[in-house]
Amino acid sequence: MRNRITELFGIEYPIIQAGMVWASGWRLASAVSNAGGLGLLGAGSMYPDVLEEHIIKCKKATDKPFGVNVPMLYPDIDKLMRIIVDHGVKIVFTSAGNPKTWTSFLKENGIIVVHVVSSLKFALKAEEAGVDAIVAEGFEAGGHNGRDETTTMVLIPSVKEKIEIPLIAAGGIASGRAMLAAMVLGADGVQVGSRFVASPEASSHELFKQWVVKAQEGDTQLTLKELAPVRLLKNKFFQDVQEAYAHGATVEELKALLGRARAKRGMFEGDMEEGELEIGQVSGLIHDITPAAEIVREMMAEFNLARQKTQEY
Repeated sequence: MRNRITELFGIEYPIIQAGMVWASGWRLASAVSNAGGLGLLGAGSMYPDVLEEHIIKCKKATDKPFGVNVPMLYPDIDKLMRIIVDHGVKIVFTSAGNPKTWTSFLKENGIIVVHVVSSLKFALKAEEAGVDAIVAEGFEAGGHNGRDETTTMVLIPSVKEKIEIPLIAAGGIASGRAMLAAMVLGADGVQVGSRFVASPEASSHELFKQWVVKAQEGDTQLTLKELAPVRLLKNKFFQDVQEAYAHGATVEELKALLGRARAKRGMFEGDMEEGELEIGQVSGLIHDITPAAEIVREMMAEFNLARQKTQEY
């Protein structure tokens, strides 16, 4: 399948595995890249030396393109960027910050830069900053999210109408049919997160994967907007947050409740009661833990079948 995204990254299929914290290590990224998509290492949950280790292992596990997702709010981001350049990584996805900060540096070092946004306003700023492509992520997505709560179905055509560079859709995409819908709306490719969490290669805890598979419609909700909006599975910690709101908690009290390493505690260490469990709405449509390569194959087979059926109408 040839289009602007497959040509930009040198991949077979326009499927990008999201660089998620506590899930996207070298095993997942290399498996997706070997299957014809683009795997991403999630640097947001890695110390610089850990990222370096994952880059080295990913290079040994695949000779296909892969990239690194870097949240711009990362405290030692300069160290991450130096490691990325020193190890010859050719693709970087940036998120959660101003794309102007690092885009020029990365492009001067021959790196393809993609920025993740949740609104048309930030998509236009990213294009102005000189990025090579944009990920427009709808409110359905898991993890940290946009404050405006714009859905993928509204966001993609809105961004497509105003930008010239390639567009990747994200948020609520876990199947070939959803992929086709996103591309009909104007996307050149899709970024998939939650579906890849439910894979053996994901580095997240097995208990978290089981909770994702068991999730039903309505089991996630966006919360903590006063800090950084995040979509969570409903567990004891989530209920504690809701009780705090009910008692009029201040921002400082919410920060104290959240504490440090809450996401690691849940998604990586497997504390399903007190941990922060970040996942998308589409978890209600995920029913099994499937190898990453099979996920890519299933998505493409369903995409092609759905496209054929659409042409019959």
